[in-house]
Amino acid sequence: MAPVLTYTSFDGHRRIASGSLQANALAVKQAIESNAAASVLTFDDRTGQTVEVDTRGSDQQVAARFATREPAAEARGRGRPRLGVIAREVTLLPRHWDWLATQPGGASVALRKLVEAARRANGDKDRQRRAQERAYHFMLALAGDLPGYEEATRALFANDAQRFGDLIAGWPADLREHASQLAFGGLGGEEAPSE
Repeated sequence: MAPVLTYTSFDGHRRIASGSLQANALAVKQAIESNAAASVLTFDDRTGQTVEVDTRGSDQQVAARFATREPAAEARGRGRPRLGVIAREVTLLPRHWDWLATQPGGASVALRKLVEAARRANGDKDRQRRAQERAYHFMLALAGDLPGYEEATRALFANDAQRFGDLIAGWPADLREHASQLAFGGLGGEEAPSE
């Protein structure tokens, strides 16, 4: 099951929308129409990166442009079913190829097992790193000029939630809450690793 994609839009330091890209696009359109000088940014909650939102046209046109679409079912052809396997080139040293050649099932099976073992072993660290990067990108865009930004960034990458919270306590409420949620609250559509 694919993770639910969520987005959050800010007008300056004030959150104006959170949810689907369609809901955010309509909120951004309304904010820009009510204040042409509005400084509106929309963020992908999975990455913390800004997303371009095209608000040209009527509300109905904007809503239609960002409506979620169900993926069309692929027509099943003849032959083996697609299993999602992607062929790519891998460059290894001769000793690595020699070791892979001795593994049961061949090189592909051995590599898949190694990758899955590494994913399980490092899953928590990987999720933490993605959360830190997500919060960092968001903070860089909206909080770079706020007091305590540099120290808060250090606390973020030190994984010190208490110090991070103390350092951003004076920031505008919407910005502070969203940065904390991205960094330590699990916002971003992370799924638990499948066994």
